[in-house]
Amino acid sequence: MTFPMVKKCVTGVAFSLLLASGAQATELMNSSYDVSRELFEALNVPFEQQWVKQHPGDALTIKQSHAGSSKQALAILQGLKADVVTYNQVTDVQILHDRGNLIPADWQKRLPNNSSPFYSTMAFLVRKGNPKNIHGWNDLARDGVKLVFPNPKTSGNGRYTYLAAWGAADLADGKDKAKTEQFMTQFLKNVEVFDTGGRGATTTFVERGLGDVLISFESEVNNIRNQYGQDDYEVVVPENNILAEFPVAWVDKNVEKNHTRQAAQDYLNYLYSPQAQQIITQFYYRVNNPELMAKQQGRFPHTALFRVEDAFGGWDAVMKTHFASGGELDKLLAAGRG
Repeated sequence: MTFPMVKKCVTGVAFSLLLASGAQATELMNSSYDVSRELFEALNVPFEQQWVKQHPGDALTIKQSHAGSSKQALAILQGLKADVVTYNQVTDVQILHDRGNLIPADWQKRLPNNSSPFYSTMAFLVRKGNPKNIHGWNDLARDGVKLVFPNPKTSGNGRYTYLAAWGAADLADGKDKAKTEQFMTQFLKNVEVFDTGGRGATTTFVERGLGDVLISFESEVNNIRNQYGQDDYEVVVPENNILAEFPVAWVDKNVEKNHTRQAAQDYLNYLYSPQAQQIITQFYYRVNNPELMAKQQGRFPHTALFRVEDAFGGWDAVMKTHFASGGELDKLLAAGRG
């Protein structure tokens, strides 16, 4: 799958000159979530060019590692020497402090907007003509509607989908937990495929042709539609939805060992720059820049966003109540099978 991206070319002559001059070469590894490949391919090149201008003779290269963000965090705890992390859920960054002491407890205070340079929400990708007449979360629990989205046990994307559905149902039924659980049981029962990550869910829906609705980040479903044909798919953004933050951090212990602290910090700060923010919106991510967002109104439909902290009491509470072994998710899946 290819999305819009910026490509770089280093000629053999230029490379030979770098070797001849004994130029320094800095390498960063960015550990990121499953569906961010194309976004960072587009962001990395201009930053690498900016770095070389500011640090003549230092040829910076940024390498990418992609998978479900929870799997990526676990890989770092097991020894992956990533310099920076760019994830889609706060808990997957926080665990680097809680279980590995790789970053400080106050990591969210080091960069603006709780260290989240952009954000998104959930959207539905439906097939041409919207044959199942899908407009909101309540439509996804109807009989005969088959859903595809990542497993909340392994994917931040999947957790946001689950929480968005729960939160929207909670608003619709006046916080009647019994009614919300009834809705969620049917919603989960309608899942045809639980993939391990967002890109796997995309492959299942688009290339294998399974399911009536793919639920993923707004950025992902819009890029899929652009890639596979705007006439073949439609994007639906429900009126009540969840704020999905995309937190970033440099991994302190790793950058000290790798001698990459300055490059790692500059890279993450670059994500807040006007140039980077413009690139980010082209991939259908939302940014905390009112002027830029005002220019992009046609790209981002209005939706009322609720925060995990406000609707669920925060990620610690969510992980214990909903996603721990024997939690709400397991109970709802069991009820659906019964």
